[in-house]
Amino acid sequence: MSHDHGEQLTNRRRLAIAFAITSSILVTQIIGAAVTGSLALLVDAGHMLTDAGGLLMALVAASLMLRPATPTRTWGYLRTEVLAAAAQAAVLLAVGIYALIEGARRLSDPPEVGHAGLLIFGIIGLAANVAALLVLAGGRNANLNLRAAFLEVLNDALGSVAVIVSAIVIATTGWTRADAVAGMLIAVLIIPRSLVLLRQTTRILLESTPAGLDLEDVRQHLLEVPHVQGVHDLHASQIATGVPVLTAHVVVDDECFLDGHAPQILDALQACVAQHFSITIDHATFQLEPPGHADHEGDTHA
Repeated sequence: MSHDHGEQLTNRRRLAIAFAITSSILVTQIIGAAVTGSLALLVDAGHMLTDAGGLLMALVAASLMLRPATPTRTWGYLRTEVLAAAAQAAVLLAVGIYALIEGARRLSDPPEVGHAGLLIFGIIGLAANVAALLVLAGGRNANLNLRAAFLEVLNDALGSVAVIVSAIVIATTGWTRADAVAGMLIAVLIIPRSLVLLRQTTRILLESTPAGLDLEDVRQHLLEVPHVQGVHDLHASQIATGVPVLTAHVVVDDECFLDGHAPQILDALQACVAQHFSITIDHATFQLEPPGHADHEGDTHA
């Protein structure tokens, strides 16, 4: 599971190495942007800055996730991965929008760009990003936090490629607008992925039903369990990647509370949600009720 302690330690090491690589190259790119005057390199440096910040947030989140649950934080710090991923996506989106706006301005008024330095710094940035990608690749599907970090570095690697291509175009043709085009291309690569990640994290923070889980299908399966008369107040959400939770009030026959059959029904309900769906739900809570109990529960939900 994604919240396995050993796997979390491995993911934290991956993030630490990637953060060290990214931070070491950030200063070089900032100097390169200042020396060459390149928008593409400036955006790439800004993207590298968000990478470093994002990886730092991811590293902090990965460390917090190792902390055990407490009476005041019953899920521990598992959800910090979602908060970190949302923050990274928001910063990436801001960088992408800036690149589009500044790129459009520079298309109409292109500045001089030092293509030789642009090429050198682009190659250095690409090499660093490829190294970080290799480190993160093994854990990129572990959780949203790792996925956000991997996407940040991948986008930056593509941005470095755009920087290199623009340097070659400027050197061979003298068309300085290639730098602005490269900067805008980086933005086009950044924005859609940022929006996808923001949508995923927002769904979790709003406690939406996990993607791929149909609650009506769940309800029908629960109703097929012997002695179950009805299901209400059925809710499903996600604490973190790989940690879906489900709660439901289940109405069962009166005699189940008299003949000691209730525990077997509870076992059957737990097995139902753990085995029948594409998402394995290990954290399920069921409240067994006799018929008529809902009449004095107050407002109930579907």
